[in-house]
Amino acid sequence: MIGVISYLVFFSTVASILAIAVLGLNLHWGNTGLFNGGVVAFFGAGAYGTLILGGTPQEAHLGGYGVLYPLALLGGMAAAGLLAWLVGALTLRLRHDYLAISTFGVAVAFENLMRNAEWLAGGARGVRGFERPLRAALGDGFVYNIVFLVFVLACLIAVYLFLERLGASPFGRLLRAIREDEDAARSLGKSPARVRLVAFVTGAVIMGLAGGLYGTFYAFVSPQDVLPILTFQIWAMLIVGGAGNNRGAIMGAFLIWGAWTASGWALSRFAPIEAQLYTGSIQWVLIGFVIVGMLMWRPQGLFPERLVVSQSSKRAS
Repeated sequence: MIGVISYLVFFSTVASILAIAVLGLNLHWGNTGLFNGGVVAFFGAGAYGTLILGGTPQEAHLGGYGVLYPLALLGGMAAAGLLAWLVGALTLRLRHDYLAISTFGVAVAFENLMRNAEWLAGGARGVRGFERPLRAALGDGFVYNIVFLVFVLACLIAVYLFLERLGASPFGRLLRAIREDEDAARSLGKSPARVRLVAFVTGAVIMGLAGGLYGTFYAFVSPQDVLPILTFQIWAMLIVGGAGNNRGAIMGAFLIWGAWTASGWALSRFAPIEAQLYTGSIQWVLIGFVIVGMLMWRPQGLFPERLVVSQSSKRAS
């Protein structure tokens, strides 16, 4: 029984961390119409930034600054935001397919940089030597995992409430206006380029928060954690849940992560030995089928976007 509860805590922790990243992508695509194909780069920037700032001294690469955990986590988020600002300033003039290709290229470049620049983040060996916060008081067992899950859920709720308020604000309505008709928004004196950049950086900071929590949970991050498959997983979560709906984004994260872990377990247990060698590739194919199937069957997702009608609009109608 304890083993089952422990696994549920682990599952919920990882799913909640991924849900935060999906909420960041929902701000990009669901609210602003930005096709970000480089989610994993901002997720990874948050993870690497947090562990480098808060880790113990390392001879082979940067790190050992021993920054207090809250500041290290904020530093990881800032690293993701800075990367997004640089990328956004160069790429946000592009549209749709071109933006997706360029941001995907950024993700591939980030993974290759982390894999080959040993002086920066340990190369293929990754970043180690990170002391999980409150580990001395709580240990590394079940109690610690419960406390960390509560912390992650608190972060998830905070991000959700922030994005809900943002979506209902005039800025949120401006994001949707630019998403639907950029020329009309520009004719009203708005600056779509500036607004898109603000939304892009904000969503990336949220992804950086998810990456920082992920790195904290495992106390380790390597190039294997920032492979392109993570971008496709997060996109699948948003597509299944429903772009433009924050609740749908969270539900999609839990559903797809559940399907991913269940498929891995089923393949390892029931598939022939020859097929088990290709479990990862098979899961890639399954993710592709999920994305294509949802786009064909229910493109709006399981929880479609709910447009908020203001009180003044109701009175006018």
